[in-house]
Amino acid sequence: MSKTYKVTYKVYFNKRLKEVFFHGKMTYPLYVQLTFDRKTIYFKSYYFELFSKPRYVIMMDGEMFGPKLPDIIEKENALIDFIVDKNLDDFSLERFKQEYAFYSKDLCDETEAGFIDYLFVFLQDEGMADLATTVQQGSRFRILYNVVRDMKKAFTPALYEKLINNSFDYAPPYLPLYGFMQQTKKWPMLSLSVMEWVDPATKDAFRDYVRKYYPKTDTEEVIKEVESWLQGLKKRATT
Repeated sequence: MSKTYKVTYKVYFNKRLKEVFFHGKMTYPLYVQLTFDRKTIYFKSYYFELFSKPRYVIMMDGEMFGPKLPDIIEKENALIDFIVDKNLDDFSLERFKQEYAFYSKDLCDETEAGFIDYLFVFLQDEGMADLATTVQQGSRFRILYNVVRDMKKAFTPALYEKLINNSFDYAPPYLPLYGFMQQTKKWPMLSLSVMEWVDPATKDAFRDYVRKYYPKTDTEEVIKEVESWLQGLKKRATT
């Protein structure tokens, strides 16, 4: 007879560590404990790290408002359930760690760095070196997508169109991914995970979004670019 092993887990506050600053409050970091076949692993919550970033908070009347810890825990639970369910027939802790590292990733966050590099070079080439450095250094504290949208108000139409069009050739597809995500999520839980992306319904909705807001762009090429980028991410997660 084959043995059946039960997978158990919990998302918890790791009180063995020092408290950390989380958008105006002190809290213990979120961790995950997962047990299978009498073996247990512990690791940091990806979403706690993600939503701890300064750009996920706004100031109102002198107070900070950002993601709530129960919402982050809920996202962790959904992700872990997804990975466990898809691997029930052949579960292992090693496979779980690899898939967690892959399916948890926020596509917008992961593609942002490459887009910042593109924007820095673009602004440098257009003779705006100081603005290039300001955007590069200040992007940790502001949502880059919103910064680019503000550029539409400041730049000439021709320059802004050049910035957008060139991004599809020289940058990751950060702009369409973030714009699409922003239409489907509510502040402050703004993220688009790989787990969500692999759902065919998500890709179909993304196609519709690109066709509507970037009509001059080859929609299928954008999809291919996202998929190609994901293959690189998956390779890194499994090595």
